[in-house]
Amino acid sequence: MKKIGILGSTGSIGTQTLEIVRNNPDLEVCALAAGSNAALLEEQIREFSPGAAALWDEEAAAELRLKVKDTPTRILSGMEGLLEIAQMDEMEVLVTAIVGMIGIKPTIAAIEAGKTIALANKETLVTAGHLIIPLAAERGVSILPVDSEHSAIFQSMQGENRERISKILLTASGGPFRGRRRDDLTEITVEDALKHPNWSMGKKITVDSATLVNKGLEVIEAKWLFGVEPEKIQVVVHPQSIIHSMVEYADGAIMAQLGMPDMKLPIQYALFYPDRRPMQGKRVDFFELSTLTFEKPDTQTFRGLAMAYEALREGGSMPTVFNAANERAVSLFLERRIRFLEICDLIQGAMENHKTMARPCVEEILQAQAQACDYINGRMSR
Repeated sequence: MKKIGILGSTGSIGTQTLEIVRNNPDLEVCALAAGSNAALLEEQIREFSPGAAALWDEEAAAELRLKVKDTPTRILSGMEGLLEIAQMDEMEVLVTAIVGMIGIKPTIAAIEAGKTIALANKETLVTAGHLIIPLAAERGVSILPVDSEHSAIFQSMQGENRERISKILLTASGGPFRGRRRDDLTEITVEDALKHPNWSMGKKITVDSATLVNKGLEVIEAKWLFGVEPEKIQVVVHPQSIIHSMVEYADGAIMAQLGMPDMKLPIQYALFYPDRRPMQGKRVDFFELSTLTFEKPDTQTFRGLAMAYEALREGGSMPTVFNAANERAVSLFLERRIRFLEICDLIQGAMENHKTMARPCVEEILQAQAQACDYINGRMSR
């Protein structure tokens, strides 16, 4: 019996992880955590009977505590609750699927406690990769990627010498606005941006895909996960989303992982690595598919990707500012307070306003986050 905890259990990755648990009776959920969705978390508590569950929102946690007092599940709250869950003695694998930079401290705590990390929280490595990766190596902890692209790269490296990698080919669907120019995006609505052509994801990540910021975050994450420099990471637009990413080696051979666009595959692979379990779902039919196409990304129209490379090359606290400014800007867009194109305008402004710290500690990372948000809030109040 493998015991797992899930940070972000009510989100897209979290709920799909629980689908896998339903189909694999040798998985046991010992802890769950969510933001403020107390109703769904209550349902999950009653179905999976975890030893502990946490809500980020203190008031929602208090209400949930009353609703599930007939169960043995302990209800925790806030950062203290996340940290307690991250270090639970009985837990073997922590799925970090919580959105945003609040995932950093629990991930560090779980690594220090020797837990395997199934990583779906991009912000952890984007902002704190220089802390997380050395710590995981020191503690002998495995970080198994859950993102489809990083899982594909990881799978394509199995049995290979990483020193012989010449290039990582990170695929991108291109999002809902692929092929459009900047002038075509001036009147984009929230509803337009949330119509991803291939993947079913949460709102924030779906908007990030539309701006290509998501792909930029994945580039930064790939640098830390696989120990490669930015010039060895190439983004390739692949609209069909069948090839999830590729690795080119020194002899010119390219290894790729293919499959239908279904997040349950990389989640399950991380949970049972190195085993492969049977999984129901549609399979790739190459006769039906017939064509796979590839394009260069348009980084002039979709500036988020170019700015991510800029942040990665600058290093230090700049990726934190890139990520934090994007989080705040996307939130404003979803609230209909700014236009779609203003997302990247605000990110660029925050980056230009920031003085880089070379090797920030966790508190300095959070300070850089706050400064980026303050900058954007100041812009909005003018």
